[in-house]
Amino acid sequence: MDKQKIERMRTGKGFIAALDQSGGSTPKALAAYGIGQDAYSNESEMFDMVHAMRTRIITSKAFNKEHILGAILFEQTMDREIEGLPTADYLWDKKGVLPFLKVDKGLADLAEGVQLMKPITGLDELLQRAVQKHIFGTKMRSVIKEANPAGIKKVIDQQFELGLQIAKHGLVPIIEPEVDIHSPEKAECEEILKKELRSHIDNLPADVLIMLKVSIPTKVDLYKEFTTDPKVVRVVALSGGYSRDEANALLAKNHGMIASFSRALADELRAQQSQEEFDTTLAAVVKSIYDASIT
Repeated sequence: MDKQKIERMRTGKGFIAALDQSGGSTPKALAAYGIGQDAYSNESEMFDMVHAMRTRIITSKAFNKEHILGAILFEQTMDREIEGLPTADYLWDKKGVLPFLKVDKGLADLAEGVQLMKPITGLDELLQRAVQKHIFGTKMRSVIKEANPAGIKKVIDQQFELGLQIAKHGLVPIIEPEVDIHSPEKAECEEILKKELRSHIDNLPADVLIMLKVSIPTKVDLYKEFTTDPKVVRVVALSGGYSRDEANALLAKNHGMIASFSRALADELRAQQSQEEFDTTLAAVVKSIYDASIT
């Protein structure tokens, strides 16, 4: 585990850009970018276009280490190149941005008020490739919709079981138990979640480091204790369906948390923009998210 990179993520100012839409979410991401489904005729062309979109974001002068600490990638993005370099190498060598890899395969059906992750077949092989590609860490998402203690425990049990498997490869796992922001029991879910996180973090082996990615909590600073825990490299927040302005305002109230926004990062970017318009728009978005992340 690279101590320089760990220290950069633990103490650096900035946020994590989530550029990991995949499968079913890719057409929506392209549509929001101004590219309709009539612009491509098959999946291969679709993924070429989304890689072009991500390349434009990453190579923009507005995408820089002064504001951005890391970027979460889809597997195909990891396997592709940007300006002749593997994507992860471009991020770190040219931009000073730490590369993460989304490893989950989507969500299982709702049961006991939660959605666990689907089985991740071939995870060890994927992690080996990630190490070869110079990936720093991983992320995997579950969803909590109801204040069901048994269901929430299953979410965290699964997250930490896989997190330990990931850590054995020298990668830093982002544990992501998202709480649905529309749940009428959101605050109760978060209190149960916090207790489960505390228990599991306390029982981590001494040499294992993790990160947490959580919904912005209803109770301000609910997760603040984790921001100074030596086993937790960083606590990051997902936007979870909030508009960027809403997410920024809520995040700014929570000390020590930084953003890891996806849609809220790219929702004003368009394929039809000139490079100057694109860079100017992205710079304003990046600055607003950065400002909310340095409280």
